[in-house]
Amino acid sequence: MLVELKNGETFNGHLVNCDNFMNITLREVYQTSPEGDRFWKLRECYIRGSTIKYLRVPEALLEEVREEQLKAREASKGTRGAVPGGRGRGAVQRVIPILVVSGRGSRGGPVRGGRGGRGRGLCDEKDISVKGLETVKKSTRVYLESYTSILLVQKERLESFYGKELILADRDMVETASDEILRDAATVDVSLLVVGDPFGGWHVRATTHTDILLRARSLGIPYRVIHNASIMSAVGTSGLQLYNFGQTVSIPFFTDNWKPDSWYNKIAENSKLGMHTLVLLDIKVKEQSEENLARGRKIYEPPRYMTIPVAVAQLREVEETRQEGYLDPGKTIAVGLSRIGAGDDQRIVSGTLEDLHNADIDVFGEPLHSMVIVGKRLHHLEAEYLRAYAINKENWNYVVENVYQCKVE
Repeated sequence: MLVELKNGETFNGHLVNCDNFMNITLREVYQTSPEGDRFWKLRECYIRGSTIKYLRVPEALLEEVREEQLKAREASKGTRGAVPGGRGRGAVQRVIPILVVSGRGSRGGPVRGGRGGRGRGLCDEKDISVKGLETVKKSTRVYLESYTSILLVQKERLESFYGKELILADRDMVETASDEILRDAATVDVSLLVVGDPFGGWHVRATTHTDILLRARSLGIPYRVIHNASIMSAVGTSGLQLYNFGQTVSIPFFTDNWKPDSWYNKIAENSKLGMHTLVLLDIKVKEQSEENLARGRKIYEPPRYMTIPVAVAQLREVEETRQEGYLDPGKTIAVGLSRIGAGDDQRIVSGTLEDLHNADIDVFGEPLHSMVIVGKRLHHLEAEYLRAYAINKENWNYVVENVYQCKVE
């Protein structure tokens, strides 16, 4: 099961115990930091119920609990009052109090008798590598991970091209039912397809894919990862050189009472070194409203994909609060990226954060979106290439020459 704390940390492990105060004990746990850039393996951990924000458990477990509750009630009815001098229960109800909710998803190559993740590329069915296609065709089961990115091609087209039936692996399956994906993987080949690259695709985080491979390793199941293009490499199409990038950050959707800004520190560190920052934007898929969560109704909200205007608004909000100057709206050049690698649907726009904030939303194209905060060590060749995508060329030239001290012919 997946547990997310109020501070953004997540714990993915096997439930051992849960009391009436929602205090939980997990074993074989993988802990992920709030930013999703660090994780640890724990043998066992105890989580206080008061610190928990969300829980996610397999649907099958809920059915078992419901059946167990019904059996316990029936047994209790048949034996009520059986204890002399008291009411008596006759049978002990073993009920686990569980609140099923949607947390922030974490965001994946086989050999004979094994399983693994392979990148499917950034756009259509032909983006898969030759090695990946050969492996898919040899696999007994092929899962298509369908929640950490947008699938830009119909599932049926993929099945026709691969010559294989694809099993959709939604959020519940990937995060809480990985045992089903790993089933029989010690004796047959099983593949998990993801958009982009298993460890660096369009999704905000790839820790879930890492978790699956760690579980395969602990079970002695051999695996192989077949890599593919991802936003981590395709961002170079903007003209910015990859070796000038620093730490990558991800920005989640803000809520009224939750506005994390730890990513600002990494942007600041990159800025001090003059390096660019790739900013990955949040994805909300298979989320439930608070009312549906409270009532236990499996009704999901429409998918939400953070757009560049929303991201810029959140960047500006944090800068106004912190006042450190690393994201000054009028002096910080940024690049907006949309559907990179998707042919005619690809969009690249550049300007100050102020320019991007004031731009018409149609200029950014359809999701998925990501951004780059351009570092002050901007090379003149990068600037010359990037200028073609400027929204306001006059202002762009002024900021690049006077703030970034970069001369462009």
